[in-house]
Amino acid sequence: VVWFTALFPYVVLFILLIRGLTLPGAVEGIKFYLTPDFAALKKANVWVDAATQVMFSLGPGFGVLLAYASYNEFHNNVYRDALLTSAVNCATSFLAGFVIFSVLGYMAGQLNVEVKDVAADGPGLVFIVYPEAIALMPGSTFWSVIFFLMLLTLGLDSSFGGSEAIITALSDEYPIIKRNREIFVACLFSFYYLIGLASCAQGGGYVVSLLDRYAAGYSILFAVFFEALAVSWIYGIRRFSGDIKEMMGIEVGLYWKICWTLVAPIWILFIIVYGLTEYEPLTYESYTYPPWANAIGMCLAASSVLCIPGVAVWKILTTPGTFVERIRILTTPWQDRQFCNGVTSDVTQTKLTLPPGGVPSASI
Repeated sequence: VVWFTALFPYVVLFILLIRGLTLPGAVEGIKFYLTPDFAALKKANVWVDAATQVMFSLGPGFGVLLAYASYNEFHNNVYRDALLTSAVNCATSFLAGFVIFSVLGYMAGQLNVEVKDVAADGPGLVFIVYPEAIALMPGSTFWSVIFFLMLLTLGLDSSFGGSEAIITALSDEYPIIKRNREIFVACLFSFYYLIGLASCAQGGGYVVSLLDRYAAGYSILFAVFFEALAVSWIYGIRRFSGDIKEMMGIEVGLYWKICWTLVAPIWILFIIVYGLTEYEPLTYESYTYPPWANAIGMCLAASSVLCIPGVAVWKILTTPGTFVERIRILTTPWQDRQFCNGVTSDVTQTKLTLPPGGVPSASI
């Protein structure tokens, strides 16, 4: 199923691209698409939206990559996979831009307006503007069918990834879920269905806009920021690089180490701070959300972000020892610890033991 849902959208994209390029006015739309607007770089929401889009496209912070990677062979070439996935992702987004703006250029010509007047952002582009543009094309029924089939398969594919992250994580943690996987999946998707009903109501557009703004904007940036810190500075870049070398047999370059330890955390933190300094209340079309609605959105965003400091505080309170010892223990990877009578110390040597079979083995 995933092979189909992942590849079918590319077939539709190329079909729509060829059709869009043959429409009158398509050139104007593509010119608008490829003409940079450097003034937009001064807007904080542009940086936040761009960073969030990268997170959504590539999947860090959601647990999807961790779930899928857990099924890989140990010596899988993760370096090749990372470069290939990133390149395909960027190329797909670039291709989709041509598909969208070639048709928007045609729509602008039909309505005798500028391309910027018909371009929209958010769900309105996919569910309102682009379908309206398709409706103006000859054979609009066919183009509408394949377009929404593409959206359906994209939604299914995204749901597969996100759900697998939840299912895999909880199944590994709780064996009872693994033994009753079908029941758990049925309950999970029933919960999805009930939550999704709110988006299908008369005010569904407002619900979608609220979730789009708060549910996975800053929260995913916070999650990835802490992931970068945990891997690069707590687990340690040397240990992480050594793990990759053990898997692939090649040394990690200095460029990647600098990116992991400095560039990624600093850049993500900059986007978070810059975005929060220019925070504005949420609006949908001409409607401004009331303060209580923005408060609900902030609670949604905090529901996942607060799990990180919450677990950290809980671990500090439940770990034995002085405060300094607790911090040292909790920031030391478990491979470097040795538990003896409830006291944790760094492992300094490997002890050889002789098992019943008589063959020596190393135990820590």
